[in-house]
Amino acid sequence: MKLKKIYRFDNKRQIWRIIPTETNKLIVEEREPEKKQAYFNCLALDSGKKLLKDFQLEDIFWVGIEAVRNDIIFFHKFAKPDMPKHRGIFAFDIRNKNVLWENSELIFQFLLKEKLYAFREKFQGRSYVSINQLTGEIIEEVGENYNFINALRNESMIEEDSKGQMFPEIFETDSLNDNRAENFIKSLRNVFVISGKIEYILKNELLLLSFHEVSFKENFNNLFKAVDLSTGKYILEEVIAKETSLYLTDSFFVKDDYLFLLFGKTRLQVYKIIL
Repeated sequence: MKLKKIYRFDNKRQIWRIIPTETNKLIVEEREPEKKQAYFNCLALDSGKKLLKDFQLEDIFWVGIEAVRNDIIFFHKFAKPDMPKHRGIFAFDIRNKNVLWENSELIFQFLLKEKLYAFREKFQGRSYVSINQLTGEIIEEVGENYNFINALRNESMIEEDSKGQMFPEIFETDSLNDNRAENFIKSLRNVFVISGKIEYILKNELLLLSFHEVSFKENFNNLFKAVDLSTGKYILEEVIAKETSLYLTDSFFVKDDYLFLLFGKTRLQVYKIIL
């Protein structure tokens, strides 16, 4: 087993979100808060080839991604700057690099199969609708049928969970069914002066770990290690953040046979998992 680095992505900007798509693309959202600029990039997942570089909507900062489906990015704006409440839906076609449709009044909820569900705010409550993802045309007025919407939202969550992504979990004693993995994690404290929690992903016999080692300057080095449990040996060791005073979390994840590893806040490296 080995991990082969296939590319890196680094524009010296803060990486905000990393979204693999079902069409083998990778969406990377970057932000420069001090300049109030947001940039959106699209890479070929298997090679890192840039398919979309530094794309910006008309509003260059107060915008974010709701979801990506079938090469369409669904963006949102905000009801007010500096406020978390989303407002509007803007469907952007990655392949043709154009906005397919927009609706400034509806608020995104979730995707399910070929439909997008959203709502209008009313004086009291919400009125839900289903929308054609490609055209923005309203298919059905669902109204205030909350039980129906909640059932569909649960279906949507199951659909998302089936996409092959694995995210780190916090290690707790007896939280693993694999004794080799559990014993290996426990043994780390015999070698390293660890502060805080240990995050892990266990994919078959590949154990991925992230933890914070206390440095001589009383800060932390955020270490990442990948272990082949069949041999008990490290196949990748990286310092993903040096001399940090903060606990950095969620710095790696897996989709199918790809590992995504974030260094600090600005550099992404993508590895192929070769069994």
